[in-house]
Amino acid sequence: MSRTTLTASVMNALLAPAAGGRKRPEAAWEKAVADLEQSTGWSTTGDEQFAADLGFTLSRLTEIPGLTPFGWQACLRDAKERLENRLRVRNLLETRPEIADEKIVDPVFVVGLPRTATTLAHKVLAASDDHRGPLLWEMVRADLENPEAEAKIIKALDGGAKMVAKVAPSWEVIHPIRSRQPEETMFVLPHGTYHLILRGSMPGYRRWLGERDTLPDFEYLKQTLQVLQHGREPKRWILKYPAHLNDMDTIREVFPDARFVWTHRDPTTAIGSLCSLMETSWSMYQRRPDLRQIGQLALELLVESVEKGRASRLNLPTDAIVDVPYHRLNSDPHREVPKLYEALGAKWTGKDAMNLANVLARPQTDRRHEYGLSRYGLDLPTVESAFGDYVRLVDSFNTKLE
Repeated sequence: MSRTTLTASVMNALLAPAAGGRKRPEAAWEKAVADLEQSTGWSTTGDEQFAADLGFTLSRLTEIPGLTPFGWQACLRDAKERLENRLRVRNLLETRPEIADEKIVDPVFVVGLPRTATTLAHKVLAASDDHRGPLLWEMVRADLENPEAEAKIIKALDGGAKMVAKVAPSWEVIHPIRSRQPEETMFVLPHGTYHLILRGSMPGYRRWLGERDTLPDFEYLKQTLQVLQHGREPKRWILKYPAHLNDMDTIREVFPDARFVWTHRDPTTAIGSLCSLMETSWSMYQRRPDLRQIGQLALELLVESVEKGRASRLNLPTDAIVDVPYHRLNSDPHREVPKLYEALGAKWTGKDAMNLANVLARPQTDRRHEYGLSRYGLDLPTVESAFGDYVRLVDSFNTKLE
């Protein structure tokens, strides 16, 4: 079954003449940076490394076989928008130095393997009046209050979401994008395994990613939160990105009082769902995704993430991580969510109970995107062996009586 539509074929045909830059990514990026500096009046001086790293990411797209014109244009636009956001944040900090005095107190990072209810945990925590999850449009265009600019970016994001739904309808089932709802911090962070999960296997980028220091990324995330908090009522930030499992030590360097909510689900189930997500997304960026390559990459990334997370927790205070079993959260949220609030030192009120009911009452997307492991060249023994005793650990979380 194709994950894309006739709309995708038409768009790729229309974009082909303008997609020549995918064969010369360095030159295309140099032009994009120059155009951005001219249109905004902001210089990349001082952010040369940030810009160069985005350019490197674009250059690694050449490793994706059959990169589509739509995929190239989407990646180029994304890189340009991330650089513009970075320059906007820096400009605000330079012109309004008091922004740097904003205190980001006791933030919560929701982490865990993809497809393990991180989204549900994020939503129920962010719904509290005392909490705040950064909205999609805020992260794409971080700024002080500016209603006119806000309306423009929301309109653009909503239009983009509708286009993605036309190109790949399954995406609306897997992870619907809404500009006014809390979203993952990957929309701020310039780099991460999300590039691999969403676009394709890029060995050069993956090697580079494994060697780089991520501290500047999280310092930038903190600056972004300071901008979004300035002039607004300060609340406890609820942040989410599954692959933050890879960087919990670094996050605590930048946010010393950060807490982590780690959702757990049987990885043999989670990986099939992730592979299906990857197949849908890769189908927008390349003509014929290799399903076995998807399975192998997904397995490697998830095992690596769990190993890094488990290593990090050895260095963290015992109360820094709250473990949340997927099946218990899903099966009895009215019992588990108040317990989660209590574990985080958050106040649970009658209004929070109503918020939870509202979150749970939203239409649940179906799970037509979930496929068996064999579709992606995997089998149960291979996956269980790769994750080792983590499978038993998850099972113990779900069956433990309290």
